Amino acid sequence: MNATASPIAMSSVLWFLAIVAMIPLTLWLLKRTPMGNNSTNHLMRTVSILPLSPSQRIVTVEVGRGEGRRWLVLGITPQHISTLHTLDPQDDAVTAMAPPTAAASFSELLANLRGKR
Repeated sequence: MNATASPIAMSSVLWFLAIVAMIPLTLWLLKRTPMGNNSTNHLMRTVSILPLSPSQRIVTVEVGRGEGRRWLVLGITPQHISTLHTLDPQDDAVTAMAPPTAAASFSELLANLRGKR
């Protein structure tokens, strides 16, 4: 009985290991497809996001390339997306409109806390 159970158990373990090994391979392949949001044409990117409520936000999106680039200010709700305004791209405003990163905010908070002690 041990002789027949051993090959079945070994086969199950090998299949398990093969499936576990395929997960990183699948994720790697997915990153390099358009579904993985790593497309090389970069025709659209998010410039800024302003949350208004848990279900509503204003998003500025850059679309197009070269002279055809435009910024679209979009109002987004769960039921509807509407264009609120269209702008010419503003290269220097990208850094001003970008929200601070969590790391920068945390480091500033930590510096403030250390300074008070």
